[in-house]
Amino acid sequence: MSDTTALEQKRHELVASPLFNLTFMPSLLLLPDSLHIYRATDAATRVLGYSAAKAAVSNFTQWLAVHIAQEYSPKVRVNAIAPGFFLTRQNRYLLLDEAGNLTPRGQAIIAHTPMGRFGEPDDLVGTIIWLASPASAFVTGAVIPIDGGFSAFAGV
Repeated sequence: MSDTTALEQKRHELVASPLFNLTFMPSLLLLPDSLHIYRATDAATRVLGYSAAKAAVSNFTQWLAVHIAQEYSPKVRVNAIAPGFFLTRQNRYLLLDEAGNLTPRGQAIIAHTPMGRFGEPDDLVGTIIWLASPASAFVTGAVIPIDGGFSAFAGV
């Protein structure tokens, strides 16, 4: 097979199948007819390296959206979701004490989240379905915050 034929085959495979990259989601709804690339990011923190990495992920989402649309197909969409604070096994001990009450850090987060609570996994579903559906056919290069207003409050 020539290099050109191999490249065309790869291009066909890329455009013909949906792709999801949600590292924290155990199962996904795959919708046909277009390629969707999603990356999950987390709410902003004051840690320099983490904040720089988050900015890089956002910038990469925009760059990849342009690159894929121009080099492969304008039907391919690249977007990211940016979940805020969700209680997980990884952070539960930082946000709740043994009695289930908010720690000082948990209190500070809730105080800066206008919706007054941590996210629930179901809070992600609507946005994921929207991004995977034809309803978002003209959306690419976007980072959608799902954070109860935390990122908006930080700028007020």
